Amino acid sequence: MSDEFSLEAFEQELGVSLEEGRKAFEGDHKEALNELAGLSREEVDAITPDLTDLQKYDELITVVKKASATNLQQAELKKQILKLGDVAVEIAKKVPSLAAIFV
Repeated sequence: MSDEFSLEAFEQELGVSLEEGRKAFEGDHKEALNELAGLSREEVDAITPDLTDLQKYDELITVVKKASATNLQQAELKKQILKLGDVAVEIAKKVPSLAAIFV
């Protein structure tokens, strides 16, 4: 029974995540999300020599997805990106629509 319950919980969480992802690509920050997704591994790796940049890239995508799905204002999105630290800010600056909020 515990296997069925965990599978059911997984599927339920997955459904919520997929719905949120759909909303993110329809929200206010969909352009930024598309631009982030278009960054190459080389562009992200150029920021730091270790895995920190990939971790921050993943966190940045999560923040932008959530911001887009909830139509968060740009000023608040900027605050959330700043909370992720310098590496995330450097990645964000590689994306024209996000770089604009740091000017």
